This record gives sequence, C-alpha cells and structure tokens, in this order.
Amino acid sequence: LLRARRSDAPAAQATIEVAAMSEKGELDLTGVKLNTGVWLVKVPKYLSQQWTKATGRGEVGKIKIAKNQGKTEVSFTLSEDLACIQNASGKGAPISAPREHPFTMQSVGGQTLSVFTEGPSGQSEEKSDGSNEKLTFEGVVVQRAECRPAVNESYMRLKRQQIEESSKPFRLSLQLEKAVTTNYKPVANHQYNIEYERKKKEDGKRARADRQQVLDMLFSAFEKHQYYNIKDLVDITKQPVTYLKEILREIGIYNVKGTHKNTWELKPEYRHYQNEDKSE
Repeated sequence: LLRARRSDAPAAQATIEVAAMSEKGELDLTGVKLNTGVWLVKVPKYLSQQWTKATGRGEVGKIKIAKNQGKTEVSFTLSEDLACIQNASGKGAPISAPREHPFTMQSVGGQTLSVFTEGPSGQSEEKSDGSNEKLTFEGVVVQRAECRPAVNESYMRLKRQQIEESSKPFRLSLQLEKAVTTNYKPVANHQYNIEYERKKKEDGKRARADRQQVLDMLFSAFEKHQYYNIKDLVDITKQPVTYLKEILREIGIYNVKGTHKNTWELKPEYRHYQNEDKSE
C-alpha cells in the first residue's frame, strides 16, 4: 500500500460497513476526517517475501513517479540488500531477483474501497478470543496498480527456479540397503490389527442362544436403563448383531433423532417401569 496525502482526494460519501469489523474489538475512525488517499498495489509473492527480510529502518526500495509525454509512469526499484533470493531447500547458489518493477496503473472503477490496519488496542486486560484487537481506518483507495517485474535475465532465472521447486515431489521413496536397526522396524501386521481381527473372528463364532433366553437378558438390561446402543447390547447378550436386531425390532424402538439418537428402548407395552413413573 502506498499512502499519499491529497487535498483534492474525493471524500468517502458511501456508508462504510463496519459492523462485522467492530465485533473483533475497538474501532478507530478518526482517520476519516483526514481525508487520506491511499494506493492499492498488487505485488508478486517473492517481492512481499523479500520485504519481510528488511532490517534497520525497514527500507525495501524506492518508488519513482515521472511524466512521459503527459503520461504518468510509476516504477519500483527493489533495495540491493533484498535482491538476493535463496531457494527453498537452502542449497545451491542464491539467485538475484529482478530489481526493476514498473507499475500498471488501474482505475478504482467506481468502487469505494477503504484500508484498515490491525493492531493491539492498548487495553490492559488480555482476552483469549482476540477481542482486544484494534482496527484503525487509514484512508480511501484512490488508485489501484499492479507491480510487475521487468522481463530480463534475472527474472527468467527466478521463474526457472520456481518451476523446478514446484515440480519436486514432497515425498521420495528410497531403497533400504541394510536392515533397519532402530525401534521403528517394519512389521508384517500391527498389533491393533491383530487384535481387531481376533475380536472379529470371536464375534463371528458367537452361537445363537435360545430366543426366550435372549429376551430375558434384554428385559433384565432394560430394567436397569431405559436406553442402550447396539454395541452395549451385543456385549451384554453375547449374540450376533444381525440376530439381536431381529429380536429388538419386535420389542424395541430405535431412536433416529433427539437426545437419545442411535439408541434402542422398549416399546410402551414392554416397559415394566411405565406404571411406576405414572404413580410418581
């Protein structure tokens, strides 16, 4: 963002929608009276990354505004200290980034755009929800632009490096030349998989008990609690799930919604505690 104080900058006539912003914390709109115009500039990703490396006073470069045959020409020159770019792996020689970046000027297009900055509100109490942040109005966008690098040898080298980095796989397969001697040795099957298969086989071998015997176990269980999920009933009766559900459909109701969703309860005609509840 390039900030410029302009006395002839148009005043913001449209109502600024700040309701959603004010929910985050304190909102400072004193800058509205200053009638400050700002530039909204789109910059390449690598350029913004280099700006974060600026030291000292934080100078990242210089902007040149000139007139050429009555037309305004704007360009940005990156600081020489920030022109060195190291590749993501940290290996190999660094590449010199393009320093010259001409601007492509664009109109605001009848839009009313505003710029806000975010920072601490200065309140003594810190809140974990981030409501102590402060939003400050900086100005109204009076000019839009796009900062593009000049196409030269430095730019082509940078693009080549970016393409090579993006084409590298995130994971590599390596062939082991000797046995692994660490604690993380490869195994044919993990212990939890073995336990799962064993339990699955035991469940499959469960023999169907007499129907009346299963009904007695279910009625005895429902005398203690009104609601059960199918897993608990399988543990109580030790019966196959399919066989158990056949019996439950005759004497029970499956709750598909509400507080006791995905649980079974007895039908009203089988509830032994129904009369007791009414008497109370």
